[in-house]
Amino acid sequence: MKRILLASDGSEHALRTTKKAVELASLVPDSVITVIYVVDSDQSKTDVLANQNLVQVDAKREERLKVTEEMLTEAGVDYKVEIKKGEPGPTIIKYANQEEFDVLIIGSRGLNRFQEFVLGSVSHNVAKHAHCPVMIVK
Repeated sequence: MKRILLASDGSEHALRTTKKAVELASLVPDSVITVIYVVDSDQSKTDVLANQNLVQVDAKREERLKVTEEMLTEAGVDYKVEIKKGEPGPTIIKYANQEEFDVLIIGSRGLNRFQEFVLGSVSHNVAKHAHCPVMIVK
């Protein structure tokens, strides 16, 4: 499992998921973790309204992933970050299927509990439609 996709939104659940991704990456030399962070339309509107300019919006988004990146750096894991816009579930699925990852790791809960309640679990949707193995971390 050299190519690991880690879905993260900066939440506490995502940090536990990052720990599992690091554990997996440490088992296989030359593993690379790709962190995908999806900015949904509601979050995007909130970010724009709460900040003065796009530089601040981008900085705020990067801040959400700061702890995740620190954990990966401290573990000595090679990684890259992809920030995408769209609905989290479909966007993660599309990216995972296009890039052909060995495994996708996602938390069972994220930051947006209302969306999860109304639309169903993002992790469940991803597990159902991704073409690679999916690990859901509680």
